[in-house]
Amino acid sequence: MIHRYSRKIMTDIWSDQTKFSIWLDIEISAHEALEKNGLIEKGLTDKIKEKTRNIQFDTKRILEIEKKTQHDVIAFLTFISETIGEKNARYLHQGMTSSDLLDTSLCIQLKRASKLIIDNLDNLLNELSVKAHEHKYLPTIGRSHGIHAEPTTIGLKFAQAYAEFSRAKDRMISAEKEISICAISGAVGTFANIDPSVENYVANKLGLSSETISTQVIPRDRYAYFFSILGIIAGSIERLSTEIRHLQRTEVDEMSEQFQKGQKGSSAMPHKRNPILTENLTGISRLIRSSVIPSLENIALWHERDISHSSVERIIAPDTTTLIDFALARLTNVIKNIGVNKENIAANLNKLNGLIYSQRILLLLTQKGLSREASYELVQRNAAVSWEKQTDFQKIIESDPEISKLLTGEEISDLFSLEYHMKNVDYIFDKVFASKKSLDNIHEKK
Repeated sequence: MIHRYSRKIMTDIWSDQTKFSIWLDIEISAHEALEKNGLIEKGLTDKIKEKTRNIQFDTKRILEIEKKTQHDVIAFLTFISETIGEKNARYLHQGMTSSDLLDTSLCIQLKRASKLIIDNLDNLLNELSVKAHEHKYLPTIGRSHGIHAEPTTIGLKFAQAYAEFSRAKDRMISAEKEISICAISGAVGTFANIDPSVENYVANKLGLSSETISTQVIPRDRYAYFFSILGIIAGSIERLSTEIRHLQRTEVDEMSEQFQKGQKGSSAMPHKRNPILTENLTGISRLIRSSVIPSLENIALWHERDISHSSVERIIAPDTTTLIDFALARLTNVIKNIGVNKENIAANLNKLNGLIYSQRILLLLTQKGLSREASYELVQRNAAVSWEKQTDFQKIIESDPEISKLLTGEEISDLFSLEYHMKNVDYIFDKVFASKKSLDNIHEKK
């Protein structure tokens, strides 16, 4: 992944040094298990640990060996053997196959990446909660099909995003568990040349679970699940980004990204303040989702294994986790610094001259004995006049002889109440933030 869309904390997980370090940890852990089972001489694992304690992996040398062997794991093992001596290295990779090392290592890297992603989600949830409570009762117009519908609140917009990303966190925790897997089962996964206790030992030592059954490789449905979850999270990132982009449009101007001092919006037009961050997040979300289909297609491998999945995973694992880490961090910053234009929110709320209260009139007319069809036609007819002539809807309703026969002036006035639409905001917030309150109470007791 290019530097522009990367954070070092994530890219470090996918560096060659980190990968080789994990490979060595797996090999030493398996070696240690063999020693504990009495299958190799006592004390040899400690000797290897000592000789590799401050090892620097010479990637140039390893690639040089791989160029000759055409095999990355053999190149790595040859380098280790050169470093610690052939005699000390002779039991490394004993009974193992390349996939034992590669798949278990990939799971460790994805697990580490998951923890960063979950931390990012926590940070984002915190900022969404702050904004939701800050603007809990700030009324705004709700839109369906992009058209003014009925009042809602800015707080509810942020609360909706909070609920969605809370589900994203739950799914991410599940995805982390799904790929926290160890497979040390040897060729075609039968444990013929390595005892199952080695797999269990390595898994426990590295904080993983043993694969139920591997066919030399960890089944790819696990990875497909992981990348599918990232794809869903990307959808949520794009949904919130698209909302902000729309609300920053000149014609709407209800929210806006922070425009920093010295920032330029256009090379040609000095007045421009563009929603570049959320536009960028929209594009990144598309890239993240592009990894989902290849990960699903990786499930179907030939017989016990092939390597058609390998090239896909070498690209999508680092790139997709790096992108979603970057995207979540960027979105968190957008929410933290977002501008809320209360004046324009109020102006837009009243833009249709009261038409947004049409449903209440419809409902009350039915309660007065008029059929729903007749009530709808009556309200719609008056709404059309208000819309086309841009005149006050309440006055039109009050002057309609058919309606005035059924509703008093006081009843009509009451129907145009903004507070009516705010009456269940507390109820919704209690539902959305109930789990957060429970967590806060637990922390307070501690």
